[in-house]
Amino acid sequence: MSTTSALRGPKLTDGGLMLFRVAGVPVLLSPSWWVGAVIIVLLYTPLVGRILPGAGVWGSALIAAAFTVLLAGSVLLHELGHCLVALRYGLPVRRIRLFLLGGLSEVSRTPARPGQEGLVAAAGPAVSVVLAAATGLGWLTLAPGGAVWLLVAQTCVANLAVAVFNVLPGLPLDGGRMLRALTWSLTGRRSTGTTAGVVGAGVVAVGLIAWALAGLLNDTRDQWLRLAVCVLMAWFVIAGAGAEHAAEQRRRWPDGVDLPDLIRPVLQLPAESPVADALVAAAGRGVVLVRADGIAVGLLDQSAAERLATFTPHEPAERAAEPVDPDTILLDSDPPDAVLERVQNVLAWQFLVIDQEGRPSGVLRREDLRAALRGRARRG
Repeated sequence: MSTTSALRGPKLTDGGLMLFRVAGVPVLLSPSWWVGAVIIVLLYTPLVGRILPGAGVWGSALIAAAFTVLLAGSVLLHELGHCLVALRYGLPVRRIRLFLLGGLSEVSRTPARPGQEGLVAAAGPAVSVVLAAATGLGWLTLAPGGAVWLLVAQTCVANLAVAVFNVLPGLPLDGGRMLRALTWSLTGRRSTGTTAGVVGAGVVAVGLIAWALAGLLNDTRDQWLRLAVCVLMAWFVIAGAGAEHAAEQRRRWPDGVDLPDLIRPVLQLPAESPVADALVAAAGRGVVLVRADGIAVGLLDQSAAERLATFTPHEPAERAAEPVDPDTILLDSDPPDAVLERVQNVLAWQFLVIDQEGRPSGVLRREDLRAALRGRARRG
């Protein structure tokens, strides 16, 4: 925990209660996790009472609560497996969230190669298998009948269940991501892999519902619990697959459009130029503001410049500049998909496009790329 806020203890942030950081990545507890914890305690307490009759109601509830914490810890370690492998490949991770249905590692950048996506996806189930094996050894060595034995046994079973469920071949599950990586590797197209993962999600959802209905038809003891869990999981898979498909559509560069078709011609102006004059000179071009020493201050932000010119037209244009940094510089030779991903992941309104020798060749504005994407959607 390296930040001041972390040292002050947990705090509420966007997405839940921040517990701590691992490798700089915040770990958050979503409000829905508490709902899941209560449900697990209510459902697990009677089971503990049947297995350990001497525990009593409150003792059984305490064991159920301890199991809930162990389950959360297991899910966290599963997600840390994804997180650490992603960081190893240079993929930034925004945060880890624990919520009602498990956990989520929010990787901020798409893996560049299918092998990276496959290994990041496989890391979580691998951690769950290791945890199941470790707790399984403890289950075999402990004398049966005590609270510790029961917690170890249930943690083993839970980790096996997490591993098995996550390797099912449908997005957004880890198995679906591994299927996407494999299909991507074979076809050379990530979008084809996403399609395979979405189809797999439909198969997984149908399988879950079929298993739940089988429980109802056979009048199993856990039929209603099984139905509730399967319906919830099927909804999670279908909703997640839909989100993955939509994200893949946004990630595709518009057909028939090249980067030079979207970039605006570039004009270099002194940074001290009056902002009103800079606006007139822009006239649909991208403006690079340069100091007397030749260092670029930034790109003229037209909206900010218009607001500034309304009241103080003679103010230096650099006061309405959007900074240029490595994240907002594109090479004119960058692959279209790489350009699209950069624009979608970097919070900037415009990007400076340079050639191989570092000379400005144009400016790409986010609004122009969005318009091209909307045009593709209308044609589709």
